Amino acid sequence: MSLAGPALCSNLSAIRERIARAAQRAGRNPEDVGLMAVTKTFPAATIIEAYEAGQRLFGENRVQEFAEKVGALSGMRGAQFHMIGHLQSNKASKAAEIFHAVDALDSVKLAERVNAAAEKVDRTLDVLIEINVGGEEAKNGVAPNSPELEGILSGAPQWQNLRIHGLMTVPPFTEDPEGARLYFRQLRELSDRLAARNLPSVRFVVLSMGMSHDFEVAIEEGSTCVRLGTAIFGTRAIL
Repeated sequence: MSLAGPALCSNLSAIRERIARAAQRAGRNPEDVGLMAVTKTFPAATIIEAYEAGQRLFGENRVQEFAEKVGALSGMRGAQFHMIGHLQSNKASKAAEIFHAVDALDSVKLAERVNAAAEKVDRTLDVLIEINVGGEEAKNGVAPNSPELEGILSGAPQWQNLRIHGLMTVPPFTEDPEGARLYFRQLRELSDRLAARNLPSVRFVVLSMGMSHDFEVAIEEGSTCVRLGTAIFGTRAIL
């Protein structure tokens, strides 16, 4: 059951406090950790309520679903909407029109499609490379140190309408949030190694990792953006 009104505001406040405490435990500035509200399956009205409660960064998983909401959200000045789910190449054009960023770049082919789509609508999109840290066959993302990852990195200078500025991951799920720590640490270490190479047209300033059940561990391991849905809005509707 989704939350609205005072309950939503209370949840956002409590989560921001938890983010601050986790950052402080790690000796970090809480302001260096962004909170992304994941709004898949939730209606535009709920997104507007979150915006009115001070939330500005939102993530959606499906192009078609967000396309049906975006018209109702036009008055949300300053809001940023990111595509965080797997993006099929044939939906790159629509994604470039309605999103500010694509946080799940997982192939050279997709990078080429998104770049061409962004160029067509005269936009520049921020993008993150999705890393499959757990090597799970059922999940998207490129393997660390893989030829596909190297292909994305080497191709970056030619994609003038993309700004690659970090990494994203969804680790294997464990009931105990501590089970994700190793994977978060691996992504941070990969980011550090890539940053040390001073690659052209690529920056490693964003680490998007951590969701509702493990975001505090992710922050302790260096996350700069946590992606929370049910912790903010309550149980999702099943589509």
